[in-house]
Amino acid sequence: MKITVHAVGRMKTGPERELADRYFERFAKSGPAVGLEFAGIVEVPESRGQGADERRREEAQKLQAQLQAGSVLILLDERGKSLSSEDLAARIGQLRDGGRKALVVAIGGADGHDRSLRQRADLVLSFGALTWPHQLVRVMLGEQLYRIATILAGHPYHRS
Repeated sequence: MKITVHAVGRMKTGPERELADRYFERFAKSGPAVGLEFAGIVEVPESRGQGADERRREEAQKLQAQLQAGSVLILLDERGKSLSSEDLAARIGQLRDGGRKALVVAIGGADGHDRSLRQRADLVLSFGALTWPHQLVRVMLGEQLYRIATILAGHPYHRS
């Protein structure tokens, strides 16, 4: 299953980018052994719309244009469901084993995700009720994808 990260906004050079890149590289190397292929990060610029609703709508259109038919969509949102790493790994493993070919994990813009995306999403996932800067969300997502690959491989990186 190919996994793509869709992110609103650009990641600037710096320690956060280096750490995110490190985890995404680890995932890219370890994922294929468990049937997960890292297809990369698609960055789209933040909308310049007048209001929050317009910005969310424009950003959603960019994501929807990228989605292939049958793609699984996971939105990252602080109002989403909180799962353990094991539970998320199990869900992704089930999707992979069920023959799903593509998964997109979306990091929204500063105004969050449009309602149409929330309705379309297969899962709205939270990294906690706190609001995180997008740079740190990328780091955490990269680490969790790497962790998922290690959990599915039975590797000792993750300790329960």
